[in-house]
Amino acid sequence: MAEVLLELFSEEIPARMQARAAADLKRLVEDGLKKAGLSWDTSAAYVTPRRLCLVIDGLPEKQPDVRDERKGPQTSAPEQALKGFLGSLGGMSIDDCEQREIKGKTFYFAVIEKKGLPTTDVLTNILEAAFDGLPWPKSMRWGNGIKRWVRPLHNILAVFNGEVVNVAYENVKANGQTFGHRFLNPEAITVSNFADYKAKLHDAHVMLDPADRRASILEQSEKLAADAGLTVKTDEGLLSEVTGLVEWPVVLLGNIDESFMDLPPEVLTDTMKVHQKYFSLLKADGSLAPNFMTVANQVATDGGTAITLGNERVLRARLSDAKFFWDQDRKVTLASRGEKLKDIVFHAKLGTVADKVKRMQTLAGYLAEFTGADKAQAEKAAALCKCDLVTGMVTEIPEVQGVIGQYYALNDGEAPEVATAIAEHYSPVGPNDTCPTAPVSVTVSMADKIDTLVGFWTIDEKPTGSKDPFALRRAALGVIRLIIENKLRVGLLHVFAKTDGEDIADDLLAFFADRLKVHLKSKGVRHDLIDAVFAIGGEDDLVRLLARVEALSAFMGSDDGENLLAAHKRAANILRIEQKKDGVSYSGTADEALFEQDEERVLFEALANAGGEGQALAQAEEFEPAMATLAKLRAPLDNFFDGVMVNVDDKKVRNNRLLLLSQILTVMGEIADFSKIEG
Repeated sequence: MAEVLLELFSEEIPARMQARAAADLKRLVEDGLKKAGLSWDTSAAYVTPRRLCLVIDGLPEKQPDVRDERKGPQTSAPEQALKGFLGSLGGMSIDDCEQREIKGKTFYFAVIEKKGLPTTDVLTNILEAAFDGLPWPKSMRWGNGIKRWVRPLHNILAVFNGEVVNVAYENVKANGQTFGHRFLNPEAITVSNFADYKAKLHDAHVMLDPADRRASILEQSEKLAADAGLTVKTDEGLLSEVTGLVEWPVVLLGNIDESFMDLPPEVLTDTMKVHQKYFSLLKADGSLAPNFMTVANQVATDGGTAITLGNERVLRARLSDAKFFWDQDRKVTLASRGEKLKDIVFHAKLGTVADKVKRMQTLAGYLAEFTGADKAQAEKAAALCKCDLVTGMVTEIPEVQGVIGQYYALNDGEAPEVATAIAEHYSPVGPNDTCPTAPVSVTVSMADKIDTLVGFWTIDEKPTGSKDPFALRRAALGVIRLIIENKLRVGLLHVFAKTDGEDIADDLLAFFADRLKVHLKSKGVRHDLIDAVFAIGGEDDLVRLLARVEALSAFMGSDDGENLLAAHKRAANILRIEQKKDGVSYSGTADEALFEQDEERVLFEALANAGGEGQALAQAEEFEPAMATLAKLRAPLDNFFDGVMVNVDDKKVRNNRLLLLSQILTVMGEIADFSKIEG
């Protein structure tokens, strides 16, 4: 058993593409090995800014031999059939075939034995196919070549069992060499296997494993911060990005001029994070410290002093710009900027941002009745929430939109509730984002998202497949979270109608149902139970819907629930068969006068009691007791199916029993559509 080591060495790979590229390379090569009949023990992929690496251990040195038997035509078959069979064998003659008797007839059989090729020969095609198949989000041609790579490719290291694999991409041919750190150890390094490769790279100031680089950044930054009496502000996204920017991380501590510390903390942190990839630091009281951390890809002879000063100088220039906009923006009120929103197109078919704001104001005033928000404050916040889009600060740092609007609103003397709603109206922007709870914030956030959804549904710009250019799935999930987490009793169909979305209301509600299933999947809620509740029709109150689903889930986890589901399916199957046979639909109430057995009468009475009681309880939103009324049907149903034959000769009695079966479905359908439940 042997090892294959592969490294593709290039210019810097964008950090956001690295993990996916490593996984794709591993997948493509493994798929090629499987198709070639080659197995292995272990495989692992690694990535740094300048290299993709794959190591696969436990490969055999040659493919297994293959024996393939193909059955041909009878020996008495026409000549044309024989020619066709031989043609599919790639040059074999009829004399090379065996004759075998099967059930008194003689057939030709071809036995093809294929010797396995050396693995090194097979690897050439597998690796080159993987290179061609890597699905880079963006790629480029370089030099005079025609093939594409994420960045210019400089070297391919490909070694199997200590020998170079004959593989190439464009004009780059494989060899047994790699290169160390760009600045610290740029010389070529000859390697023979993965252990040798990883050790020599480390000696050449390259940490191959991203996990090692991440751990090193964390360890260094936490120590530096602790020595300064500070802590590092947690930012997993930034940590992952910086890990992909360096091969030998060296963490340095820098200072921020005190003159910039009166800027909003979000302006400071976003400027450092987005533009400079710096980590923010916090004092013991949780406030922002006048310091930052940067991760250099260099071991400097002066201990990093010059690098730190250079970073401080760049940050000073950026914060000077931010301070200028901060001072200039506050010279006019946020409300006075509303007119400029008429110059920003929201969508060609939906008007400007100013048009959207007007719709949001109307909707926010309506939603305030359900959220408990002050109507005037909700409408005011809706009117102001987009005004910071035309400020200098947002033009310079788009990431602070909403948040900077809050500061400007407070500067103008607006109510704290209004200012907070401006900051929070984009939230939640994802499943892990904090959901607003303040009534005015919830109101404006819902108004923004619902207006967007109804608008795009109205112009038929709905998500298709994996495409969702307007983030409508995220908007719907945001509305769902706002409603559920704040326990808001809102009828979505009425809200859609309020926004002139009456024509698309049902379709949009179905979209919400799909999003709700996705949201609840991680919580272990069964999608079929959600379908069963949605299917009874008219259920657009998500809080009430979830209460139904929870009660139904508990009921279906009991013996009574399982037995009633089985009875429902049995009744539905009988009805479907007989309705198809008779060409009629059986629905309505059975005639007591036609009952011949006690089991029919008992079931009829139980259905009448359960139907009335269950419906009343469901309307009162007492869903668990409503489910309990269904449990009372278990014994009558079991006795009916055990003791009564539906398809009797007497047509009137038969039809009446079919009507009784339809009543079972009707009564159970008042609680949920049990036909949607799996099991």
